[in-house]
Amino acid sequence: MTQPVEVLTLAQLGQSASWMLELMHPQQGGLLIWTTRGQGVVNLHGHRRGFSTYHAIYVPNDQLWSIELGRGALGLAVAIKDAEAANFPDRCQQLRIMEPQAQSELTALIDDMRREIEKDRPLQGEVLQAHAQLLSIWLRREMREQYEPKRPKAAERLVERFHDLAAERYNEGHSMADFAQMLDVTPTHLARVCRQTSGITAADVLSQCVLHKARMELENSEKSIKSIAESLGFGSAAYFTRFIQQHCGTTPSNLRNNIRHLQAA
Repeated sequence: MTQPVEVLTLAQLGQSASWMLELMHPQQGGLLIWTTRGQGVVNLHGHRRGFSTYHAIYVPNDQLWSIELGRGALGLAVAIKDAEAANFPDRCQQLRIMEPQAQSELTALIDDMRREIEKDRPLQGEVLQAHAQLLSIWLRREMREQYEPKRPKAAERLVERFHDLAAERYNEGHSMADFAQMLDVTPTHLARVCRQTSGITAADVLSQCVLHKARMELENSEKSIKSIAESLGFGSAAYFTRFIQQHCGTTPSNLRNNIRHLQAA
């Protein structure tokens, strides 16, 4: 039975493969990251920002995000299967936690979750769901403490709308120009505001989402290459192969075989 909550280190979250975190991708379930050492850069819903020690970063279900961890960066991640049931916010959050009491409270909540998971006692699922609700309360309290009313600029709203669309439809084979048309803007304008806000172009956002999903499927499923290509909106397996070669320097078959050799070693 799948647990409602999972506690991981940042290394475990990325499964020691940097691309799993550094490529833009939609989050599955809620995710809270608590950084305890080091620094890096996070891209949340089209907003690229730096982070350092004692930052709490929350990514809701289906939101696009990526994170680049600096050397020596450490932290914990709590994956919440049904974050909506635990009343987690529906927007990305990045909070710097300055008060020692708040830092200790969050660390204690996560430690309690880890101990509960390790003990494997009866009614564990209910206990972990209760812990998730306490974690949600902690996060929403901190959001109130740090709330600064500010209306997003037009460019920021456009980028967020694009990321929402991309998270939902990146696997349908649409080009960046198609998304620009859906948003009633020119491709040039969409590319420019995406780069200004998120640090990468709209086309790169789409490519990264497709590449992330492709690698996940190739490395973790038994689906045929043709089936994966079709599920990601490619017109043919040959086009999909060229896409993988361009970004990974090898064919989909070699990529799949290489990772399985490493797993078997």
